[in-house]
Amino acid sequence: MVIAGPTASGKSAIGLAVARALDGTIINADSMQVYRELSVLTARPDASDCAAVPHRLYGFLPVAQPYSAALWRERALEEIAAASAAGRLPVVVGGTGLYLRVLMRGLAPVPEIPLAVRAATRAKLADMGGEAFHRELARRDPAMAARLNPSDRQRLARAWEVLEATGRSLDAWQREPATPTSGSPGASLGGAPDDSPGDPLGDLQFTSFVVAPARAALYAACDARFLRMLDQGALVEAERVDALGLDPQLPAMKALGIPELRRHIHGELTLVEATTAAQQATRRYAKRQMTWFRHQMADAHRLEVDGSAAQYSERLADEICNIIRHY
Repeated sequence: MVIAGPTASGKSAIGLAVARALDGTIINADSMQVYRELSVLTARPDASDCAAVPHRLYGFLPVAQPYSAALWRERALEEIAAASAAGRLPVVVGGTGLYLRVLMRGLAPVPEIPLAVRAATRAKLADMGGEAFHRELARRDPAMAARLNPSDRQRLARAWEVLEATGRSLDAWQREPATPTSGSPGASLGGAPDDSPGDPLGDLQFTSFVVAPARAALYAACDARFLRMLDQGALVEAERVDALGLDPQLPAMKALGIPELRRHIHGELTLVEATTAAQQATRRYAKRQMTWFRHQMADAHRLEVDGSAAQYSERLADEICNIIRHY
């Protein structure tokens, strides 16, 4: 089962309620909650949640270590298999679209990129800067550039290196039939699971749910949650991460709130200004997530609520459980 949704939508509370009701194991599908040092700023499940039901793939990597969707997929499949073998329902919870896509649809068949091309791409990006690099990518590959933010250097570099090495847009590669990793399953994005017998990894299917709060309520939840994070020690957490002196282009350094709070730490913004900027970045990210879910998980069961889904977690959990029990 997959429970997806934008940041601050309450999907974690729903996932917890479902896992409790159906003897489930929660498997993280949030690319920032994998990092050990980012507990408060990623709203990672707390000790009481983890004591209530098993939680997997949370806080197991240092922030200095980059991580890929392909590597996460391998670990997620292992955890799904382990939960199933233990007689527990795997409940994948998260909002990172790329993670969910590679899990349910497999990996795009992009050839291996030569190291020389990767190095040249990153040197070009460092020399040009994100804005100019994005404009150049838009000239050569408008489809990919339209999907990317100029500040997202990791994905900009990936789009460029694929174009350079293969002569084709990454967008075109991603539209190709997916190539599952060895021994990995096919999947559906919504509806009923396949009833065919056999190896559970060989015919694994996904019943998917998308938490879809009203936009105004979601934005209000984003703003309120960042204020709660500050009360819970988000600034101290950001100071500890900043003190590590890491490359600001590392994925973990782009976690919501980190760039803005680091600017405050270095005297560039007041705390009020940093808070306002972080709230705005969070709202924009939530909007992009909702757009992705609407287009990429159109067949999923939609859980529409007027307020924060956390307020309706028990009712929504009952709705999900009834669907799962039906299947």
